[in-house]
Amino acid sequence: METSSRTEFCLQSWGANSYGQLGQGHVEDQPEPRLSEIDALQHKAVRTLTGGGGHSVVITENGEVFVCGQNNRGQLGLGHISDITTLQISPSLNQRVSKVACGWEFTIFLSDSGRVLACGSNAFGQLGVGKSLSHSADLLVVESLKDPVVSVAAGLRHSLAVTVSGCVYQWGTGLCSHAKRALSPRPVPSHLSSAVPCLVPGLDHKTAHMVTAGLAHCVCLTGDGDLFLWGSNKHGQLTTTEPFLSSPALVKRSLVGGEKVVLVCSGWTHIVAQTESGRVFTWGRGDYGQLGRQTSQYAERQMTGPSAESRNTVVSLPAEVEVLCGATQIACGSEHNLAILGARLLTWGWNEHGMCGDGSQNDIFQPQLVSGVTPLLIGCGAGHSMAVITDSTQNSASTSVTSEQEH
Repeated sequence: METSSRTEFCLQSWGANSYGQLGQGHVEDQPEPRLSEIDALQHKAVRTLTGGGGHSVVITENGEVFVCGQNNRGQLGLGHISDITTLQISPSLNQRVSKVACGWEFTIFLSDSGRVLACGSNAFGQLGVGKSLSHSADLLVVESLKDPVVSVAAGLRHSLAVTVSGCVYQWGTGLCSHAKRALSPRPVPSHLSSAVPCLVPGLDHKTAHMVTAGLAHCVCLTGDGDLFLWGSNKHGQLTTTEPFLSSPALVKRSLVGGEKVVLVCSGWTHIVAQTESGRVFTWGRGDYGQLGRQTSQYAERQMTGPSAESRNTVVSLPAEVEVLCGATQIACGSEHNLAILGARLLTWGWNEHGMCGDGSQNDIFQPQLVSGVTPLLIGCGAGHSMAVITDSTQNSASTSVTSEQEH
């Protein structure tokens, strides 16, 4: 679903700011929304807001990329490794960028032509260019992805892509240690241990539509509205009692109200999905409030497995968060979330750095209003939040803001 509006706008950000990822020109955490410096963005149509472990990326409607925050591994793609505390255009991108995914210390860009570019840490092969370099401050083309790509995702230390033909590729060894513990003595499948894109098995008769990723799990949404999950299941995020799934497993549609899923996003260890009627379901880890609901079933544990991972695997099935029904945008940080419902901004989850925006550091266990913010577009980093908002007091910046959902 696409929505657009033309209005006076500004960018607000809040939460963790140790590296200047809020774009406010300093490195102090902000527990309430504050204006970011947007001189570079004046008269630009903002398309996407997102962030990684300590950096932020803004994409404009004409495909320009603006970045700020942590840059110790070159994750801003600026050709150097100095942190940036205000948004700065990425001059090395000589092509229009349509989408972006941020991992912990790396960034994956998707161009309008379907090419994938990557920068930042490559310690786990997460850039998809092999293991010959530890990091890159310059943008590298993921050459082995021959077909045009339509969706990209970045986990903590692994990456995913969907090609125009609906195939899913995975690279980065961030899931390898989890797989070794769970699968031993069986070998680790190649897609979980490759430093270049490797076809994910088990989706042969499905057409993938989009991917997203958690700390050590993967999510795929098909064009038919089915969800497939694989990777670590330590917190029950895969809706099974198995400690690890090496290949994609279908989430039964009966678990999400019998409906097709039209939108899915993921935190480090929890998942949020929205169905075709607008209902919102959450599951996975919930002890910081990131599920936005009571989690009595979270205490149920699978104790039959011999390994530590099996003993610690929880059972967490999708359950509806009724107050979120009809949300037009949802974004997940590592353990916190944002949603737009009508003209309101709602937030819930981990709040240690003030990323829920209520002025406190208390975790929020049910969606609550972020007061004084009328959001047009939202985005999350691991521990920070961002929103493009209306601002009737600003008369000099007239632009349009386009929100894209993969509905």
